[in-house]
Parts: sequence; C-alpha cells; structure tokens
Amino acid sequence: MTLSPAGDLRDLSENPSDYPTGDLSVESQDQPDSAQQLPARGSSPGTTNWRVVASKLLHFVAAIFLFVLAIQLMKKGAAPVGARLKTTLFFDNAVSTLGLGWLGAYFVLAGSPVAAISLSFFNAHALTSLQTFTMLSGSRLGASFIVLLVGFLYSIRNKDRKRTIGMGVLALSMTAIVYIPGMLVGYGVLKSGLLTGINWRASNGVSGVIDFVWGPVVDFATRSASAPVLFLIGLGTILLAFKLLDRVLPDLDHERQAQARGHWLKKPWPMFFLGSLAALLTLSVAVALTALVPLAAKGHVTRREAIPYIMGANITTLADTLVAAMLLDRALGVQIVLAEAIAVALITVFYLAFFYKSISRAIIALDDWVVQTNKRLWGFVVGLFLVPVVLIAIGTVIGPLVA
Repeated sequence: MTLSPAGDLRDLSENPSDYPTGDLSVESQDQPDSAQQLPARGSSPGTTNWRVVASKLLHFVAAIFLFVLAIQLMKKGAAPVGARLKTTLFFDNAVSTLGLGWLGAYFVLAGSPVAAISLSFFNAHALTSLQTFTMLSGSRLGASFIVLLVGFLYSIRNKDRKRTIGMGVLALSMTAIVYIPGMLVGYGVLKSGLLTGINWRASNGVSGVIDFVWGPVVDFATRSASAPVLFLIGLGTILLAFKLLDRVLPDLDHERQAQARGHWLKKPWPMFFLGSLAALLTLSVAVALTALVPLAAKGHVTRREAIPYIMGANITTLADTLVAAMLLDRALGVQIVLAEAIAVALITVFYLAFFYKSISRAIIALDDWVVQTNKRLWGFVVGLFLVPVVLIAIGTVIGPLVA
C-alpha cells in the first residue's frame, strides 16, 4: 500500500494495532472545542437548546404522521395498480422483482420506501410471498448506494478515496455478502412454517386511532385522485417522511464524538451494537451508514472498524419495514420481514463470531483493489447497475417459471 499524497501515516494499514489510538487528525486540532461551541450573540445556550428540541420534536411528529399516511395511501392505490402490474413481464417472477427492488433503491436513494412498496403490492395480492421476499431483499442490497454517492462527493475535497469512496464500496460489499445468503436462509425459514403462529398487527385501538386521524385525509385523497396517482402520492409522502426523520438526528460534532469513544470504537462487538442502535433510531440504514463517511474522511474511523457497524445496521434497518407490515394488517407480510431479519441476524453473528478477521481482510483487499484506479472504480459502479438490470432481463425471459 502506498503513502497517500497528504502523507497520512494512518492509511499504511487498516489494523488498529499498527498505529497509535490517539487522534492524529490535523482537522480536529484547528480550533478548540470552546471556539466551535460559542452560542450566537444575544441568545443563551438554554434558549437555543429548547428551540432545537422543539424543532426536532415537530419534525418527528410530522414524519410519523406522513409515514402512516403514506402506508394508507399506498394500501388504497396498490390494489388497482398491482392488478395491472401483475400482468407485465417485470412482475412475472421472483428474479425480476429482485432486480426491481435493487434498482428501485438506487433511484430513491433508500431501501425502506421500496420495501414498503413490495409489502403494499403483496397486501393487494399482486405479488406472491417469494416475489415479495426477493423485492424486499433487493431493496436492502441497493440501500447502501447513497453511501457511495456521498463518499464520491466527499472525495472532491478529500483526495483519499479509500476513506471516502472506499467506505461506499465497503458498505455495498458487506451488504451483499450478508443479504445474498440471507435470502436463501430467510426463505427457508419462511417456508419451514416456524413463523406461522406469528400474527403481529396493529391493535384495534391503534387501528381506531388511524381511522380517526388519517381516515379523513385518505378518504379525501381517494375521492380526488385515481389509483395510480394515489399510489404515487403515497410514494412521495413516504420519501418526505424519511427526509423529515433525517432532520431529527442530532448534529454530531464528529471530532468530539470520536475522541470520547475512541477507546471502544476499535472493538468489533461494540461497533456492531452501535450500528444496530443507529439504524434502529434513524429507521434508515442509508442515514446510519452515511454518517461513517465524514468520520472516515477525518480519520476517526477506519474501514476495518466500520465493518461490524455496517453489519449491525443491516439488521435493524428492517424495523420500519416491520412496522409497515403490521400497519398493512396481513400476517404473512409480517412473517416475510421477520424471516429476512432472522436470517440476516444469524448470518451476521456467525460471521462476527467465526470469520470476522478473514472477512475483514478479504473485503478491505477488494476495497483497495476497486478504488486503486478510476477504471476499476467505474467498472464497479457499472456493475452495480448492470446486475439488477440483468436480473430483470432474465426474469422477463423465463416468465412465470419462478413465481
């Protein structure tokens, strides 16, 4: 491995034992913490904090309202739309839906909206359980694409591509090696009948509140728009809901956070649980993983340390999808999400317990190889789009043979 242009010695190895645990970042020493935390003139810190808390609370309430509204709108619009799509080649089989879910997550820069769409179509009997399962899995495979995009934007300022773009390559690679076998294991769990007795759904009290609060809005929208338009409105609404949830996240001082937790960020299991918690609280693996890019750009988190964090985030990111399945009130939809989550959790824990070092070496070696030249990097990006497109093409050829 070569020395970076900036002369950063921490890039000579991804092994934490190869360099001191102290922070060698120049950026973090430019200004003292006190200078960065000065309140605005004419306002007190207490007043500012209350305003921030109130703003975040309003954003959170609005996001939850829009999330539930989006599920109800897509539920209403999915039946007629799904009936039309069911007759198209793209929804003939599980191979096509895998590619559609994967490619769809690229275009909306998030996996959760696409996962909600798959459950809405399943609830409308437009997709089989296998097609829903593969479309859900595809949405997770494409969800980390935003990390690569953010890494590219950071690389414009920070020329060290291993820390920026490399983090996106790492996130996509780690998601693939977990979710691809996870599809096989998860569908086996689903078909085994182990989850048959699980029938989680919104209680009658919750359903009554939903009908009372959201019912008038849904009824008005149903009268005012056709089913396809209603479904598109629901999709736009859920995207807006996740955008508002992003604003609820605290504005972390990356330098101080990294310095305060540096002594335990080096260990795999704490990072695994931290990633799990981050995705659970943000309800978005894209948000949880994108936070790694600025930390990596400043040298506070190495790619090796990020691997268990990514693994944890890829499990709990299914929490919002599980809530959507419960709101749609179909037991098998909940079982599909649970089967995926159980399989991914089992494979992740197995990797961490027995193959963490070998997986880390292999993934980082692949990461180094990809970002080493522009030709390889562009080949990787083209491959990201080519694989789901090929899956869709294969699905259209084989037709309903793999329903």
